[in-house]
Amino acid sequence: MCEIMTVAAAVVFTFIFAVQKKNRHNGKPVFTTMLMFWGAALMWAVDGIASVIGGDSFFDISREDTILGFIIVSFGLVVFALLSLLENRKAKARA
Repeated sequence: MCEIMTVAAAVVFTFIFAVQKKNRHNGKPVFTTMLMFWGAALMWAVDGIASVIGGDSFFDISREDTILGFIIVSFGLVVFALLSLLENRKAKARA
């Protein structure tokens, strides 16, 4: 379940980044968070492949895995908020 949640968050941040890039906004916090989620999704994909090789299923739809997914997405959103806050402070200092 954490794989599904992480990929969903990565897709959302990829879409936001594409819209920001099209509108010529500075998307550094969005880009960093997007890469974090895609990196986590890649890590879970490798773990899923290892599970399949070991004879288990690719997706783990357990309660613990769902909680882990919420923790990962929440942490990613906290990092995004902190990066955005720092970016806003830098922009105000330059102005």
